[in-house]
Amino acid sequence: MDWFYVQGILILSGIYLLAVLGLSLLTGFTGLFSFGHAGFMAIGAYVTAMMTVNFKIPFVFALLIGGSAAALLSLLIGRLTLNLKGDYFCIATLGLGEAIRLILDNVQYFGGARGWPGIPLKTSLVNVIVINIIAIIVMANLIRSRHGRNFIAIREEEMASQIIGINVFRYKMISLAISAMYAGIAGGMLAHYLGFLQPKMFQMAKSTELTIMVIFGGLGSISGSALGAIVLTALPELLRSFAKWRLVVYGLAVIFIMITRPQGLMGGYELTFRNIKRFFSQIGLKSKEKTSAGGDQS
Repeated sequence: MDWFYVQGILILSGIYLLAVLGLSLLTGFTGLFSFGHAGFMAIGAYVTAMMTVNFKIPFVFALLIGGSAAALLSLLIGRLTLNLKGDYFCIATLGLGEAIRLILDNVQYFGGARGWPGIPLKTSLVNVIVINIIAIIVMANLIRSRHGRNFIAIREEEMASQIIGINVFRYKMISLAISAMYAGIAGGMLAHYLGFLQPKMFQMAKSTELTIMVIFGGLGSISGSALGAIVLTALPELLRSFAKWRLVVYGLAVIFIMITRPQGLMGGYELTFRNIKRFFSQIGLKSKEKTSAGGDQS
């Protein structure tokens, strides 16, 4: 396994980590399940590629434009769908994702169903790491802010949140827009890593995969979302030696984790310096107690 191959896995993990972070805000912290995030990734991918290829805009600015386009679309769709409850919102987002894919299938400006080759390869491990660090810091500060507490309140009890004065619809819109922007930027990075785009890359299976990563890592945990994205992106590649059985083994591994730990790998727990320090201090305290107990017995 050479470095070029490992680097490819790390880049893909970082790209999906960004999309999963956005979905984590919507699903894990606001309580809205979406199965249409592949559509937002598609919008970000195609708009970013159009900016760099046709308008020669620098890569970073093109990513921001692609993410903003996905966020703008989410605001338009959110105004129509966010009043729907539970499963109905999931179905609406699922339909949105499929509609975007089918539209792109028939837009010849982007190559239609045949795809769009020749996109410049601008996504590198360095810019993936930098963008992810910025995205995690922004998300962590948002969750710790008053707005983040409002998102969590809506997830826990929407009616009570409305009663105490939280504008539930407005915060759902904000959560959806930020989530879509993260997905759009991830799509733009994916386009400039593969150098090729095709609508079938953004099928419903991709949205389902992103949702599984959020649940696998742990709802309500930024650390869990990051861990879930990295593990579930790298696992199929690590199992490639199993050939055609690798996806079966991958599925069994996911099912095993869901059964044995239904709250996800992190279960709402955040991996911060303070928590790590507390964890090791507790281990040290327990070891001292055992040592002192052994000394008393002797």
